[in-house]
Amino acid sequence: MDFSGAYAWPNLRFLLHGFLITLQVAGLSIVFSFVLGTVLGTVRYTRIPILSQIVAVIVDTIRNLPLLLIIFFIHIVLPQLGIKMSVFWSTVVGLSLFEGAMIAEIVRSGLKSIERGQVEAARSSGLSYMQTLGGIIMPQALRRMSPPMVSQFISLLKDTSLAIIISLPELMHNVQILGGQSFDYVIPALLLAAVLYFVINYTLSILARRLEARMT
Repeated sequence: MDFSGAYAWPNLRFLLHGFLITLQVAGLSIVFSFVLGTVLGTVRYTRIPILSQIVAVIVDTIRNLPLLLIIFFIHIVLPQLGIKMSVFWSTVVGLSLFEGAMIAEIVRSGLKSIERGQVEAARSSGLSYMQTLGGIIMPQALRRMSPPMVSQFISLLKDTSLAIIISLPELMHNVQILGGQSFDYVIPALLLAAVLYFVINYTLSILARRLEARMT
């Protein structure tokens, strides 16, 4: 093991650049999946005729497919249909779709957990269905959804490493490249990657616990 060589500034900068790509992909995917999941989950909860059934089929289909397959499909199949994206955006779209389906189920479950009596009381007081959903149900459901959502976002961050298969220059891809230069660099590079992943994910876990405690 050559820690001094592996952590020389050019190599360290190379690994940190990969980590920056990881954070960029994760950050964009978290935003897009949250928006997509919230919309899909709300549509499923409202049980709009036909539309809710279509959304349910789409969500259940995506949730039961491997993430790697979705990334492959977007990166390899869509260009053949005339839809071309960079490796970066192929990864973001794949993660957003997959995690969005997961978030949709969390949102639907969170909304369903609100007692029916509150909905009936709000409607009887003159509030419309959308006012009841936005002002009564959703704020309470968000409190209950926050912990599982943060856990899902932590999984998303770790899942960015799957993009190594389509050569996205993220952290694990750069670890592999550095390890290919010298076998003595493999363990130091993997240890640094482990520390970086741990710091970010542990920080998110602490924030989730504090958020849950405050909401409680």
